[in-house]
Amino acid sequence: MTQDYPPRSASLRAPLATEIFTMIPELAHDMSMRPQTDEPVAAFAGRLLQSDTPEEAITFTSQMFKRRVSLWWGHECLRQMDACLTTHDRKMMALVADWVAAPDDLNRSATEEAAAQASARSPGVWLAMATGWTGGSLAPSDGEPVPPPRFLTGRGVNAAVLSVLARGPHRARRATLETFVQMANDLI
Repeated sequence: MTQDYPPRSASLRAPLATEIFTMIPELAHDMSMRPQTDEPVAAFAGRLLQSDTPEEAITFTSQMFKRRVSLWWGHECLRQMDACLTTHDRKMMALVADWVAAPDDLNRSATEEAAAQASARSPGVWLAMATGWTGGSLAPSDGEPVPPPRFLTGRGVNAAVLSVLARGPHRARRATLETFVQMANDLI
């Protein structure tokens, strides 16, 4: 009997974890665990959560979604830890929410510019930087356009979520990681 192929999702880059690794080969540098053949993304994220390095579930989840969904998931993870955020983080998150609601170049540029002006790389700033990396160019405005690589937004979301997690109480880390992964599963 053949295993049913996981259904496509409007929010995922692909339904299988191996496909995500193929699309985003940089994940091989960011994580030690690898998916099994035909392992759905949610199953792999769950397995990562139970591993010796459960934070890899965040790293993978940041890349498994299409950019807009990844940013919204990251936004909601940060929102869950509001007590760990600064006023500046919340301002950055508002810009990210504006871009998610209307993902146009005007909102992306405004978010990117605000992140570039930040004096520190806090969770909200990382999320805003990730938003800036959804389009535009990495080159100076007078140079040849260089589009951001596919993995860059996910890396920014990963940095945002892991950095807010680091600000929280250590005793709650496992429960918080589980909540974040469950939030991701709800978006699939």
